[in-house]
Amino acid sequence: MRILALLFGAALTAGLANAQEEEIASTDPRVNVVTSAGSFVIELDMDRAPLTVENFLAYAREGHYGGTVFHRVIQGFVAQAGGYTGDFQLKPAERMVVNEAGNGLSNLRGTVGLARTSDPHSGNAQFYINLVDNLDLNPRPTRWGYAVFGTVVEGMEVVDEIGHVPTGANATFERNVPVRNIVIERVEVIGE
Repeated sequence: MRILALLFGAALTAGLANAQEEEIASTDPRVNVVTSAGSFVIELDMDRAPLTVENFLAYAREGHYGGTVFHRVIQGFVAQAGGYTGDFQLKPAERMVVNEAGNGLSNLRGTVGLARTSDPHSGNAQFYINLVDNLDLNPRPTRWGYAVFGTVVEGMEVVDEIGHVPTGANATFERNVPVRNIVIERVEVIGE
């Protein structure tokens, strides 16, 4: 009987510990990305990428993402958005963020990273969603990587559909532009 009580106590303690871990994890902010192809939810990792998350949230709260399109979709790689309007005009985004690629988060399927140019600290409003594991985007001792700052936690099927749309050339882009615009209608910070 005593062994049964000890096992029950251990199971209860483990259950409480797991519940506490889930509660702690659920305090990270989430955003609902509403697109013309459907909606998906991103959980942002405030602990590992605080500067990038604050930057992304600021652009979201300012309404920057409304009317932008997925302008780069490469099947089996990434879907990128947040910088161009439906007529392929670059939206002003002057605030840049220090590259947080060394934060321990990896470019795995469903994670969200900050897009940038060859300058490692040039990321601003544009983001990408990894459609597959893209370990080559992670930092290495000899070069900067691309900072992951969130994970799609709901609606990955919508992202997968976006990742399989027909693409071609459009405006100044020679390839990888969805033939039919996929518009971000809004990015809502959940709970605000």
